Amino acid sequence: MQFWLMKSEPTVYSLADLERDGRTAWEGVRNYQARNFMRDSMQPGDLVLFYHSNAEPSGAAGIARVACRAYPDHAAFDEKSGYYDQRSSPEKPLWFMIDVEFVAHFASVIALETIKGDPALEGIMVARRGMRLSIQPLSEEHFRHICKLGGVAVG
Repeated sequence: MQFWLMKSEPTVYSLADLERDGRTAWEGVRNYQARNFMRDSMQPGDLVLFYHSNAEPSGAAGIARVACRAYPDHAAFDEKSGYYDQRSSPEKPLWFMIDVEFVAHFASVIALETIKGDPALEGIMVARRGMRLSIQPLSEEHFRHICKLGGVAVG
Protein backbone atom coordinates (compact mmCIF):
# COMPACT_ATOMS: atom_id res chain seq x y z
CA MET A 1 0.00 0.00 0.00
CA GLN A 2 1.12 3.52 -0.80
CA PHE A 3 0.10 6.84 0.72
CA TRP A 4 -0.76 10.10 -1.03
CA LEU A 5 -1.79 13.69 -0.45
CA MET A 6 -4.34 15.08 -2.90
CA LYS A 7 -5.31 18.75 -2.93
CA SER A 8 -8.69 20.22 -3.73
CA GLU A 9 -10.08 23.67 -3.10
CA PRO A 10 -13.07 23.17 -0.78
CA THR A 11 -15.08 25.73 -2.77
CA VAL A 12 -14.67 23.43 -5.81
CA TYR A 13 -14.91 19.98 -4.16
CA SER A 14 -14.51 19.40 -0.43
CA LEU A 15 -14.16 16.36 1.77
CA ALA A 16 -17.78 16.96 2.83
CA ASP A 17 -18.74 16.70 -0.86
CA LEU A 18 -16.88 13.40 -1.10
CA GLU A 19 -18.62 12.13 2.04
CA ARG A 20 -22.01 13.06 0.52
CA ASP A 21 -21.14 11.44 -2.84
CA GLY A 22 -19.27 8.45 -1.40
CA ARG A 23 -17.05 8.23 -4.45
CA THR A 24 -15.94 10.60 -7.20
CA ALA A 25 -13.71 10.81 -10.26
CA TRP A 26 -10.58 12.92 -9.69
CA GLU A 27 -10.68 14.62 -13.07
CA GLY A 28 -8.96 17.61 -14.58
CA VAL A 29 -5.37 16.96 -13.49
CA ARG A 30 -3.21 18.73 -16.08
CA ASN A 31 0.25 18.38 -14.60
CA TYR A 32 2.45 15.62 -16.04
CA GLN A 33 4.02 14.58 -12.73
CA ALA A 34 0.64 14.35 -10.98
CA ARG A 35 -0.76 12.47 -13.99
CA ASN A 36 2.15 10.02 -13.82
CA PHE A 37 1.49 9.36 -10.13
CA MET A 38 -2.13 8.51 -10.94
CA ARG A 39 -1.43 6.54 -14.10
CA ASP A 40 1.68 4.64 -13.04
CA SER A 41 1.71 4.38 -9.24
CA MET A 42 -1.69 4.72 -7.58
CA GLN A 43 -3.43 1.43 -6.80
CA PRO A 44 -6.88 0.59 -5.45
CA GLY A 45 -6.71 0.60 -1.67
CA ASP A 46 -3.96 3.24 -1.40
CA LEU A 47 -4.83 5.80 1.27
CA VAL A 48 -5.04 9.53 0.62
CA LEU A 49 -4.84 12.60 2.83
CA PHE A 50 -7.57 14.84 1.45
CA TYR A 51 -6.04 18.33 1.61
CA HIS A 52 -8.07 21.55 1.39
CA SER A 53 -5.99 24.14 -0.48
CA ASN A 54 -6.67 27.87 -0.75
CA ALA A 55 -8.78 27.64 2.39
CA GLU A 56 -8.79 29.12 5.89
CA PRO A 57 -6.91 27.21 7.05
CA SER A 58 -5.36 25.19 4.26
CA GLY A 59 -4.58 21.71 5.50
CA ALA A 60 -5.39 18.02 5.75
CA ALA A 61 -9.14 17.56 6.29
CA GLY A 62 -9.41 13.77 6.35
CA ILE A 63 -8.85 10.50 4.56
CA ALA A 64 -9.93 9.05 1.23
CA ARG A 65 -9.03 5.83 -0.56
CA VAL A 66 -8.06 5.18 -4.17
CA ALA A 67 -11.02 3.21 -5.55
CA CYS A 68 -9.74 2.11 -8.97
CA ARG A 69 -6.79 2.13 -11.34
CA ALA A 70 -6.29 5.16 -13.56
CA TYR A 71 -8.36 5.50 -16.71
CA PRO A 72 -8.49 8.14 -19.48
CA ASP A 73 -9.89 11.51 -18.41
CA HIS A 74 -12.86 11.85 -20.76
CA ALA A 75 -13.10 15.59 -20.08
CA ALA A 76 -9.95 16.01 -22.17
CA PHE A 77 -11.93 14.82 -25.23
CA ASP A 78 -14.93 17.11 -24.67
CA GLU A 79 -14.59 20.45 -26.47
CA LYS A 80 -17.17 21.97 -24.10
CA SER A 81 -15.17 21.04 -21.01
CA GLY A 82 -12.81 23.41 -19.25
CA TYR A 83 -10.41 20.44 -19.19
CA TYR A 84 -10.45 19.91 -22.97
CA ASP A 85 -7.08 19.21 -24.58
CA GLN A 86 -7.03 18.88 -28.36
CA ARG A 87 -3.86 16.78 -28.17
CA SER A 88 -5.68 14.02 -26.27
CA SER A 89 -8.02 11.50 -27.91
CA PRO A 90 -9.81 8.28 -26.85
CA GLU A 91 -7.37 6.37 -29.05
CA LYS A 92 -4.33 8.09 -27.58
CA PRO A 93 -5.24 9.63 -24.22
CA LEU A 94 -2.85 12.11 -22.71
CA TRP A 95 -4.62 12.66 -19.37
CA PHE A 96 -5.86 10.18 -16.79
CA MET A 97 -7.94 10.17 -13.63
CA ILE A 98 -8.76 7.87 -10.74
CA ASP A 99 -11.76 7.50 -8.48
CA VAL A 100 -11.48 8.16 -4.76
CA GLU A 101 -13.89 7.19 -1.99
CA PHE A 102 -14.57 8.73 1.39
CA VAL A 103 -13.00 7.18 4.49
CA ALA A 104 -13.03 9.69 7.39
CA HIS A 105 -13.01 13.33 8.52
CA PHE A 106 -10.41 14.58 10.97
CA ALA A 107 -11.65 16.17 14.20
CA SER A 108 -10.39 19.45 12.71
CA VAL A 109 -8.27 20.45 9.74
CA ILE A 110 -4.55 19.88 10.33
CA ALA A 111 -3.34 23.29 9.18
CA LEU A 112 -0.33 23.69 6.92
CA GLU A 113 1.33 25.77 9.65
CA THR A 114 0.95 22.85 12.07
CA ILE A 115 2.42 20.48 9.48
CA LYS A 116 5.36 22.82 8.85
CA GLY A 117 6.08 23.19 12.55
CA ASP A 118 5.96 19.51 13.48
CA PRO A 119 9.43 17.90 13.64
CA ALA A 120 7.87 14.47 12.97
CA LEU A 121 6.80 15.77 9.54
CA GLU A 122 10.22 17.00 8.45
CA GLY A 123 10.68 16.53 4.70
CA ILE A 124 6.98 16.26 3.82
CA MET A 125 6.48 17.64 0.31
CA VAL A 126 3.48 19.85 1.05
CA ALA A 127 5.59 21.92 3.51
CA ARG A 128 8.28 22.70 0.92
CA ARG A 129 8.39 26.24 -0.36
CA GLY A 130 6.81 26.50 -3.80
CA MET A 131 5.41 22.94 -3.76
CA ARG A 132 2.13 23.29 -5.63
CA LEU A 133 1.73 19.76 -6.98
CA SER A 134 -1.88 18.60 -6.51
CA ILE A 135 -0.93 14.94 -5.95
CA GLN A 136 2.07 14.06 -3.80
CA PRO A 137 3.44 10.81 -2.43
CA LEU A 138 3.66 10.50 1.36
CA SER A 139 5.66 8.24 3.59
CA GLU A 140 3.63 5.89 5.75
CA GLU A 141 5.11 7.57 8.83
CA HIS A 142 3.96 11.04 7.72
CA PHE A 143 0.52 9.72 6.78
CA ARG A 144 0.02 7.95 10.13
CA HIS A 145 1.31 10.93 12.11
CA ILE A 146 -1.13 13.34 10.44
CA CYS A 147 -3.97 10.85 10.98
CA LYS A 148 -3.02 10.72 14.68
CA LEU A 149 -3.08 14.54 14.84
CA GLY A 150 -6.53 14.39 13.23
CA GLY A 151 -7.83 11.92 15.79
CA VAL A 152 -8.27 9.04 13.33
CA ALA A 153 -6.67 5.66 13.92
CA VAL A 154 -5.63 3.90 10.73
CA GLY A 155 -5.43 0.07 10.80
